[in-house]
Amino acid sequence: MPRALRTAVYPGTFDPVTLGHLDVLRRASRLFDHVIVAVAPSDSKGPWFSIEERLGMAREACKGIRNVKVLELKGLTVEFAHRHKAAAIIRGLRKFSDFEFEFDLAHANRLMAPEIETVILMPSQDQFVTSSSFVKDIARHKLSQAAAFVPRCVLPHLRRRLAEKA
Repeated sequence: MPRALRTAVYPGTFDPVTLGHLDVLRRASRLFDHVIVAVAPSDSKGPWFSIEERLGMAREACKGIRNVKVLELKGLTVEFAHRHKAAAIIRGLRKFSDFEFEFDLAHANRLMAPEIETVILMPSQDQFVTSSSFVKDIARHKLSQAAAFVPRCVLPHLRRRLAEKA
């Protein structure tokens, strides 16, 4: 009997996508047949970039990963996962302070959709400090330093956004 293809959803705001996100995504792409990067609108976080810009950056950054596609996340993550027949939700865990939030989120998702597993992946050690907030803080002061934490395709977007904010 042929093995069923397994799909995972990797949700986030990706404002902007970072090398830490890509590190977790590459790990997930080795574990699952298909991974959907689900870019969330997340207006409550006050993103720097529009949903269209974040989708575009994520698609460009993911081009080299064969089994990944990027879509806009509409609705609850577990509902999105159901629509796409995903077996798992991928979450990245960078540091211990992230644990409580991720634990609560995984528990809430399990209550809503017990058949969908939450898989926690840690980025490589050199990406532990990398987050979108961290990148934006560095970029505000010295854009060239932020380049070490984002895919090359993100830099023009950061440069443009900083020029608009100036």
